[in-house]
Amino acid sequence: MKRLEGKVAIVTGGGGGIGSATALRLANEGAKVVCADINLQAAERAAAALGGNGLAVWFDAADAASIGAMVDQTVQHFGRLDILHNNTAITDPETHGQDLSLLDIPLEVWRKTLDVNLTGYMLSCRFAIAHMIKTGGGSIINTASGSGLRGDRVRIAYGTSKAAVINMTRYIAAQYGREGVRCNAIAPGVIVTPAMRATAPDILAIARHYVLTPRLGTPEDIAALTAFLASDESGYITGECIEINGGKNSCQPHYAEANLHPTGKESTP
Repeated sequence: MKRLEGKVAIVTGGGGGIGSATALRLANEGAKVVCADINLQAAERAAAALGGNGLAVWFDAADAASIGAMVDQTVQHFGRLDILHNNTAITDPETHGQDLSLLDIPLEVWRKTLDVNLTGYMLSCRFAIAHMIKTGGGSIINTASGSGLRGDRVRIAYGTSKAAVINMTRYIAAQYGREGVRCNAIAPGVIVTPAMRATAPDILAIARHYVLTPRLGTPEDIAALTAFLASDESGYITGECIEINGGKNSCQPHYAEANLHPTGKESTP
């Protein structure tokens, strides 16, 4: 039996690499899925792959009205809402290129990043939970990041926004758990997406040295974990942040470099 039969899901950022893979996995598990994205064409391509189980919706994570409209359109079309996968983020190279250290980051970049990465998630949860409670509950899965758990020399706004997403996840779990709403976060490490290959091949090359698995992560890895957290199989899990990064933070990185590749061979994505 499909684990998500009869469920309705929203995947924001549904036109991207992780979003489209997650939408496909949820649909294959039996859910009807809204692919929501600021890039409507990408959302339409992702939804088309789902056949009659998919719907493309335009939305802007920095615009409260469009977030509310996204949720309303989902309920009007499919009749309910059971699963929300918040997967939108500021990832464009121009903004990331300005998201530097505390003393260097422009204030408008800080505000834009938190607007999309944090406030957008909060509003999606607010609108979704109101519908979930009416039908007995639901599952929210927020995409966080390893950057929200550890510091770095750059991307202070991105990392701070993701840290806030993780704690907001706990607050939502605490406030609505007794009404049947579970809320968890996923913190991906380096995931090989088309965008990552195009914009940050150097990061992929470096990351290969520090994961404990023979390969780097794929969008399908995130999709599989999301499907589990969306299903009743994870019914006793809420308020958690689950890292999915190939064990990268389970060891001291210099020892991983020395011991994982004694023959000099490198793993591949």
